Amino acid sequence: MEVKNIVMLGFGDMGKGIAQVCLMAGYSVTAVDVSDEIIQKGLEYNRTGFEKLEEKGKLPKGATAATIMEKLKVNKNLSNAVKNADLVIEAVLEKPDIKQQLCKEVIDNSPEHCIFASNTSSISITEIAQVCDKPENVIGMHFFNPAPLMRLIEVIKGDKASEEAMDIGVKVAKTLPCLRGERYVARVLKDRPGFIVNRVLAPSSIYTNYIVDLAYENEIPWEQVDADLSNPNAPMTSLTLADFTGRDIAFNAGLYYAEKISADFKPGKVLTMHYNKGTLGKKTGKGYYDWSKGRPQPDLSKKAGLVDRRVFIAITANEGCRILEEGVVKSWKVIDEAIQAGMNFPGPMQYATTNYKELSNVLEEYSEKLGKSYLKPCEMLKSGKFVDMQ
Repeated sequence: MEVKNIVMLGFGDMGKGIAQVCLMAGYSVTAVDVSDEIIQKGLEYNRTGFEKLEEKGKLPKGATAATIMEKLKVNKNLSNAVKNADLVIEAVLEKPDIKQQLCKEVIDNSPEHCIFASNTSSISITEIAQVCDKPENVIGMHFFNPAPLMRLIEVIKGDKASEEAMDIGVKVAKTLPCLRGERYVARVLKDRPGFIVNRVLAPSSIYTNYIVDLAYENEIPWEQVDADLSNPNAPMTSLTLADFTGRDIAFNAGLYYAEKISADFKPGKVLTMHYNKGTLGKKTGKGYYDWSKGRPQPDLSKKAGLVDRRVFIAITANEGCRILEEGVVKSWKVIDEAIQAGMNFPGPMQYATTNYKELSNVLEEYSEKLGKSYLKPCEMLKSGKFVDMQ
């Protein structure tokens, strides 16, 4: 099957960016949203974006902003919009019932061959597909924000998804341009929480929660903790980024992983306090820092000395080994490449191939120290069996 017509469900921050890369790849795109305001903002974002790219000579050969925009249509009627759809990409609220309802409506009203792809970062693709008549046509296509700039797309196989649907998802993903470097498409072979990147990075929050709770109890200034946690080359400090992303997002992610994987993911005292007080970071004007005068510039000249950097590498390498054990991916190189493409920093697995014994020892020590059994090294890390899984 050749994909020509793509329908974008949800035209907000994520949807308008996905629509942009689909249009640049030459597809016809119909954007569907219930809000006139969001539709207008999405159209303006794309028009302005293409005009800037045209000025810089970065549009596909022979294309202009005007000719590309001719391929973008909007439609508020979902069942009508998907009549000729080959692929429908959904980027709406992270609520299972809404995604299930949309999936069912799309499958009921689209051609027999149409693929439904959810951009969810956390909800099970299998769960989304369970209420529709063709679960074999339902996959995940998880873009990283903003889609035109971030290189990674994870394509996820729901439990009942066909190999053909997966192949189509991967094929389309590989055609989508990226304005910063080469597009990287990771095939996610099992539908497990967090897929690849979010899953491997998620348990680091267990250690971060421990550090910030310890600092709070000992009245250590956040700037000193931030100096401990932050990579000096990162565009934002760790706690600034936590505020920027939103403390409510971190809180809900903690609850989600606590329910799906282990109770050890439960949000810590400081995170729970931020959530309950409504000090959610940038969106409310206050989190760890005061955002009322714009983005904070914390002074990182003094460290608290609470953080052992090896713990983060050990935790992420251990989680990488877990997803190899679960069959989410078959190669540790895919994990490292996905993290590099999705987060712009190196994954832990290459380092772990020669240092797995030391990392296992670090986890034995810290799982005891924190009282978190989930941080114990898994069999694959301890044995080093993953080293040959290239």
